[in-house]
Amino acid sequence: MSSYFECSGNGPIVTTKAGKIRGYLWNTTYTFQGIKYANAKRFQMPEEIQPWDGIKDATSYGYVCPLLTQDVPNGEIMVPHRYWPMDEHCQYLNVWTQTLDTLAKKPVMVWLHGGGFYAGSSIEQIAYDGTNLSQFGDVVVVSLNHRLNLLGYLNLSEYGEKYWNSGNVGNADIVAALRWIRDNIEAFGGDPQNVTLFGQSGGGMKIWTLMQTPEADGLYHKAIIQSGVLEDFIDEENTDAKPLIRAMLQELNMEESDIEKWEDMPYRELADAYNKVSDKVLAEGGYIGGHPIRNSYYMGDPLKIGFSEYAQKVPVLIGSVFGEMGFAPGLIGRDQMTQEELIRIVEKRFGEHTQSVIQAYAQAYPGRSIADLTTYDIFFRKPVIDFVKKRKTYKQSNIYAYVFAVEFPMDDGKPAWHCSDLAFVFHNTDKVPVANMPGVTDKLEEKMCKAWVNFAKTGIPFIDETIAWPACTEETENYMVIDNDKWQVREKFDYELVKQVADSGMKSPFSIKERRKMLQKTQKEAEEKGVFLH
Repeated sequence: MSSYFECSGNGPIVTTKAGKIRGYLWNTTYTFQGIKYANAKRFQMPEEIQPWDGIKDATSYGYVCPLLTQDVPNGEIMVPHRYWPMDEHCQYLNVWTQTLDTLAKKPVMVWLHGGGFYAGSSIEQIAYDGTNLSQFGDVVVVSLNHRLNLLGYLNLSEYGEKYWNSGNVGNADIVAALRWIRDNIEAFGGDPQNVTLFGQSGGGMKIWTLMQTPEADGLYHKAIIQSGVLEDFIDEENTDAKPLIRAMLQELNMEESDIEKWEDMPYRELADAYNKVSDKVLAEGGYIGGHPIRNSYYMGDPLKIGFSEYAQKVPVLIGSVFGEMGFAPGLIGRDQMTQEELIRIVEKRFGEHTQSVIQAYAQAYPGRSIADLTTYDIFFRKPVIDFVKKRKTYKQSNIYAYVFAVEFPMDDGKPAWHCSDLAFVFHNTDKVPVANMPGVTDKLEEKMCKAWVNFAKTGIPFIDETIAWPACTEETENYMVIDNDKWQVREKFDYELVKQVADSGMKSPFSIKERRKMLQKTQKEAEEKGVFLH
């Protein structure tokens, strides 16, 4: 099949609020990359970009935010990545669309990338490319970069009025991008009154924190949270940054009066100082940043204080995958193992609770090998359950829930891991080899992408007349269990399994409290050996 490409002096050209930009047309998709949506001074709120004359080129991705530590390629067969030049002036977004008709009013899907609040980018994963999703769903897809880690979430509010919201400027960048979308997306064929946020992992976290951010009200209308809720990941009770700041100042041989100099010093120096002192500060109970803080800008965790008035009206689609952190090699040869051999392997994880876990697992996932219990996740699953329980009490809009329980043809069968659902959502299994399963992939990709697109269009994850996906209600908590060969709605199907796994003593490695305990233990052991943490 022949392809069509166009990028010339005649276009494709779009007129934005600030000026004209040129992208390119490839087959049916208009693509615009690296559009600057805001500017910002370090630690300060974003500002609108200034207008320009002429036509700016928008055919290359913009800078991504600098990272605290160097990325190390690993597990690329499971989650293929792309790496890109970094700069803290990273407020760039990308647009994929099927039309430039300003009256088209196509649904807009805004992707927020993963990596917590400290890493990642809009192009970090190959699966993030918006071309196929835009073409399949006839939607406008937008992805964006914003400030992360120290640049986006370090509370310096006690060191000057201009830093009043420095602990949230990463999210403020996203709000600025949403304002840009409101003001400009019609020029790309989009409907500013039908904007859906969708994001996975840290992207999902950004979504529920934005749902608690009044400045974002009205800038989005639906929310899809994929593997984006973690218990105790954000320490909202502790926002006193002084111990951290003083430790960093000491490391940098600076005084508190020198804080303003941090605006201009090389990022790497600041990041190195933070990396040297943050573990010790955390072990001693201190704040170390890296996530939004509760203040007049961000209201706080909805599971603790309730959902904002606006968020109550926003339809939500939320879920997680079967084996979130199952990145280790699979259990090769498991099909040749006896049940007794598999039980001994499972016992290494659950100890004396093994039998009760296996019994609950048989009820939740009948016919499935207990080998999959070696990667079964509750660290994301349990918070999703809690989120559903809380959110369903608000009748102003619906919440739909799912579990992505697909098994992949890797290492003799490997349950879904963190990010393994993304290739299907973006209709990008052609870019992720491990997502390709004969007789499964095409149907699964079609259904998932259709459900996500239809949710963006209507607020209902409709697939077809043969598959009903009911919302959760006050009386019911329905989950669409997405498996290789079937989609099945089940109510509270794994609650007992989640309880049994939690009772076995499994602790979340993402919990700020558990991380603190681990560091305290490490520090105590080091001191007993006469070694002291920096």
